[in-house]
Amino acid sequence: MMGTLPLSGILVVSVEQAVAAPHCTCHMADAGARVIKVERPEGDFARDYDHLIHGESTHFIWLNRGKESVVLDLTRADDKRLFEAMLAKADVFVQNLKPGALAKLGFAVSRLRQDYPKLICASISGYGETGPYAQRKAYDLLIQAESGLAFVTGGPEAPARVGASVVDIAAGLNAYQAILEALIRRGKTGEGAEISVSMFDSMAEWMTVPLLYEDGGRPYKRMGLRHVAISPYGVFTTRDGADILISIQNDREWRVLAEKVLGDAGLGTDPMYATASARVANRPMTDGIVAKVFGAIDVVPLMDRLEEADIAFARVNDTALLQKHPHLRRITVGAPTGPVSTPAPAPVWAGEERSYGSVPALGAHTDKVRKEFLGEPPSSPLPLGGRGRPLKACG
Repeated sequence: MMGTLPLSGILVVSVEQAVAAPHCTCHMADAGARVIKVERPEGDFARDYDHLIHGESTHFIWLNRGKESVVLDLTRADDKRLFEAMLAKADVFVQNLKPGALAKLGFAVSRLRQDYPKLICASISGYGETGPYAQRKAYDLLIQAESGLAFVTGGPEAPARVGASVVDIAAGLNAYQAILEALIRRGKTGEGAEISVSMFDSMAEWMTVPLLYEDGGRPYKRMGLRHVAISPYGVFTTRDGADILISIQNDREWRVLAEKVLGDAGLGTDPMYATASARVANRPMTDGIVAKVFGAIDVVPLMDRLEEADIAFARVNDTALLQKHPHLRRITVGAPTGPVSTPAPAPVWAGEERSYGSVPALGAHTDKVRKEFLGEPPSSPLPLGGRGRPLKACG
């Protein structure tokens, strides 16, 4: 590893469950921050989404490497005292409980900002801290539906869920970005910040183009793996049953495709296909020509031909093919039941090879943290799975 990690020395306290907030703080841990994850006695419910990886939850492994797990029941006075002591020393506080839940326990963000002016507080919720929907329960698929994302996803016959938790991921990344901005500003002004990130807002921003289509009087059409304004830009099946998606972005690329892949240079200048607007207007015939040629070639020679012609394409892979993908980078992280190989974080730092912390067992750091912040061992340890009313999370 070269140099010091950028968030070394930053203490993050997070009351988090599920995906959105853990995704945010996972990136902070990767960047060197110390992240203390506060879990209720039953644990983050993402621990029990499944038990597929030698007894561990896929979601929990994905999102919680490099963190410390501390079990607290924030209805108890002694646990409140420890939580307060942690916040007093924290640089960043992240939470994704239902709006108002922390205030009822005595930890309203407005009070924390007053008592700890350098503290950066980031709250992730379904619809924000105020507004007509603020108290609604919100989960990834619900927001996919409410924001219109599901409506523009899938084929013409029906809306569909995006297969990954994109709402939670977007909200977590938005919170991470905002926290980094707040840390930079605090370095200049000495002041903390209060940040609110909503899952709905995160998706509404992503829906800008479909919404502008609606504003412009041209409702966005759901087209599956095709493009509403470009042809050919879609999936075509090879002779041996593989699906190949190609993207022709301009007329020059169409001429190259016609000559070097389709074997008919005349298609490049034919008025029915020579321009982008003509190809879209004649989409059934345009796509039909491509489908016929692709359907007569096996996938490997077709991909070779497309690559040689420098045509943009992708194979529509399933997870079994992704598992063997030559570009898939992996990291290995420790977990309570053994090491796990996962996809690597996207950023690649030149000249620097990062290491990643282990996924914590529930409450593994409770005693250590209590001694560190209060100077005393726990007086009445909470049984795991024991007391306390579960706190509701968003995302």
